[in-house]
Amino acid sequence: MSKFPALTYQEIVKKIRKAGFCFYRQAKGSYEVWVTDNDGRVAILSKHSGKVIKRKTLKDIIEATGLSANEFIKL
Repeated sequence: MSKFPALTYQEIVKKIRKAGFCFYRQAKGSYEVWVTDNDGRVAILSKHSGKVIKRKTLKDIIEATGLSANEFIKL
C-alpha cells in the first residue's frame, strides 16, 4: 500500500474499536487516549469532528495500534 486513505475522526474511532481499543480518558486539548484491555497498547487520537485527519497523523495512529496499514484498512 503506497498511500494511506483519508479518514475522518469517526471512521478512525470505528476501526480502532474493532481492533479492541476503548476510550480511556480525555487528554489535554483535543486529544483522547485509547487503550486495549488485553495488552495495554495506547493510541492517542486528535478529535477533530468532520475534518479529515492528515495522512502522517493517521500513519502514527496505525503504528500505535500495532497493526499493519492493510490490517487497519480492512477493519
